[in-house]
Amino acid sequence: MTANDLRAAQIVTGGGPAPRVVDCEQRLLTAVAFGFGVDRRHLCAPTRGRADIALARQAGMYLARVALGQTLSRAGRLFGRDRTTAAHACRVVEDLRDDPHFDALLHAMESFVTPRNDCDEALQ
Repeated sequence: MTANDLRAAQIVTGGGPAPRVVDCEQRLLTAVAFGFGVDRRHLCAPTRGRADIALARQAGMYLARVALGQTLSRAGRLFGRDRTTAAHACRVVEDLRDDPHFDALLHAMESFVTPRNDCDEALQ
């Protein structure tokens, strides 16, 4: 998967106009759902769900923190979790980055969601 694949997924999902910070978060949710092959609705579900969904959610919280520069509280809230869960997710994902395939997947998602000028302004 490449950043171009993720951009194509964003075009397919569409969506109406939204505040820029929400757009950045929506790009993140799209990238994670597409990258891990899970339904976006499951990422924010109140239950843990299957292991693949939980891992996708953890990766999403990690990317919210690292790529978007969000606080742990905000990263957790995006996925319906608290800051301690987001902190745990960041530790888990950081350990998993030793796997070259997992790291490549995260790198592709990170390049897709890394704030551009419009998101940089909205996140500050």
